[in-house]
Amino acid sequence: MKNRRVVLRHRAFANLWPLPLSIALACPGHAVADGPISLQSMEITAAPGLLIGEATAASEGTVTQREIEARPSLRPADVLELVPGMIVTQHSGAGKANQYFLRGFNLDHGTDFLTRVMGMPVNMPTHAHGQGYTDLNFLIPELVQRLDYHKGPYYAEVGDFASVGFVDMEYFRVLPRNFALLEVGNYNYWRTLGAATPRIGNGNLLVAGEVVGDNGPWDVPQDYRKLNGVLSYSQGTLANGWSLTAMGYRAKWTSTDQIPKRALDQGLIGRFGSLDPTDGGETWRYSFSGRWAKSDANAATLANAWFIGYSLDLYSNFTYFLDNPVKGDQFEQSDRRKIGGIDLAQKWLGEWGGVRYENTVGFATRYDRIAPVALHLTSARERFDTVRQDNVNEWSIALWAQNDTRWSSWLRTVVGLRGERFGFDVSSSLPENSGRESAQKVLPKFSLILGPWARTELYANYGQGFHSNDARGTTTRINPDPRDPGFLGPVAPVTPLVGTVGYEVGLRSAPFAGFETTLALWRLDLDSELLFVGDAGTTEPSRPSRRQGVEWYAYYSPVRWFAADLMAAYTQARFTDSEPVGNRIPGAIESAAAGGVTLFPYRNWFGSLRFRYFGARPLVEDNSVRSSSSLIWNLRGGYQVTNNWQVALDVINLFNAKVSDIEYYYESRLPFEPGPVADIHLHPAVPRTVRLVVKYAM
Repeated sequence: MKNRRVVLRHRAFANLWPLPLSIALACPGHAVADGPISLQSMEITAAPGLLIGEATAASEGTVTQREIEARPSLRPADVLELVPGMIVTQHSGAGKANQYFLRGFNLDHGTDFLTRVMGMPVNMPTHAHGQGYTDLNFLIPELVQRLDYHKGPYYAEVGDFASVGFVDMEYFRVLPRNFALLEVGNYNYWRTLGAATPRIGNGNLLVAGEVVGDNGPWDVPQDYRKLNGVLSYSQGTLANGWSLTAMGYRAKWTSTDQIPKRALDQGLIGRFGSLDPTDGGETWRYSFSGRWAKSDANAATLANAWFIGYSLDLYSNFTYFLDNPVKGDQFEQSDRRKIGGIDLAQKWLGEWGGVRYENTVGFATRYDRIAPVALHLTSARERFDTVRQDNVNEWSIALWAQNDTRWSSWLRTVVGLRGERFGFDVSSSLPENSGRESAQKVLPKFSLILGPWARTELYANYGQGFHSNDARGTTTRINPDPRDPGFLGPVAPVTPLVGTVGYEVGLRSAPFAGFETTLALWRLDLDSELLFVGDAGTTEPSRPSRRQGVEWYAYYSPVRWFAADLMAAYTQARFTDSEPVGNRIPGAIESAAAGGVTLFPYRNWFGSLRFRYFGARPLVEDNSVRSSSSLIWNLRGGYQVTNNWQVALDVINLFNAKVSDIEYYYESRLPFEPGPVADIHLHPAVPRTVRLVVKYAM
């Protein structure tokens, strides 16, 4: 959804570009071994590699920095495409959260996929733009030591937003080498980054700074400016040690959002044109967190606490002149919040009657103080009306337990139970929509693991999960939207927590040296597709649904310096009730594939050639309108000039495919049109984009 944009100039950012380069040059490097504590297993593993004898489901895995740095990427959130089957797109400006697709879901901006960075959840409930909003633009991929992904609601340690899966990303405590880099590309793109981990006392200080500028290929330059930093002090390792971390991020941009296909066909705008040049936004995020862990041969303890401050002002116009033929349909979504949380876990290992077991108990709580979260009607970023403005207090508290027992050399079970309670307190600009609600869920989990036989394990999984709905929807009694014919009419509040049930069978195998493969057949049922519609300030009820599919992934590395991988996924997504309009789920991804070859440093050369296929999708319930598919190739090639200097060239969209990043189907109205027109609205993928990276490491 979008509107016009004001081109904002941020010269202050331009003067900061040398800052990251100075960080690495000022600090000598120290490399030490490090390893994470895993509540799934006491074993510390390297990746890529299948955790034969350790995994809970076929569809989980680990990716290390070696894989991350080898692949070309356009934006920070592209690291999530290392999760097999995940598609990351964008329908707006560079500073807005990305759009995610996985397992038959258009996850919007993260509703059913939980993301955590350094132990802190990124998803935001009751967000101005969308439930579970996951903005990863603060992520610095070069600092990610490892990424652990899990799919399905089979894990007791996570609750809200994790029905499709979750991912944990950990930054280095000690970098292999301090470094500084300068990255430049077409469309006035530039990026500087410096990072170092000097030894201070008995620990290490991670300090990193990043400054980015980018106009993009858009006819109205997006004038994206980002300032980002990390400061963390740690002693020991993730398994035995502690850390204190501060992060800060700020960005401004102008958006070119999705555009109607008819405007292209009629030549009103070009492929990279805009119908509202004042769309865009400004956001900031800062966080403070502390972690402590202790483990030995018989037990492990983990404690994690965090605080986040956050702000967003987002201006969008997706329907142009449909609701207001004079001023246009631009709106502002505004979000101010402070978030705090604690996670605790304790594991005991033991043996009874020759049977080995691991028992884990955990506690988690989170509190969001959102003051305010608002939807305003605007024209050229000037407010002229307010749909609603709310102050929200939202909290959750969870207790969970899990037993992992190896009954024999070929039989293992994992049984878990999670209980979670939510509270919502809404104070609305319309008193009738104020109120308090609460809800709870008890979620059983069960996994059966057979093997290994010939380095192959078989898995059967069952789990219940949920996602929370927007707190405002739980207390809304009257329609707050003055644009709607039902304005101030009665509306029904929604269920606070939407339940899910997941099933999966699969296998993981490493039959010979260098080759690993996984295969999973899965199903996920949702009680309802209920979602809060941030663009309208209302909750839109939907229908129960079922998604089921198959995923296959293979990774082959016959020698250390070469690897090839391939992923293919197919999903059937349907509403499970019967309605004349049809049973297809609009936007639900049906097929995806990805793969490539990677040359790790070999005789000073390195590089990767990769493809990503994003299959066609139904855009309406009767499947009469479908999106197009897309196939994009990306390339990275580089050379280690000296021990300290490295150069690399990234080419995004190598063959300049004219495809869409995202497509929707809905009604909009152009200035000269007499009424609404239903049309496909698309956001193009970037054209061929070339970036040169020069890196100095010591």
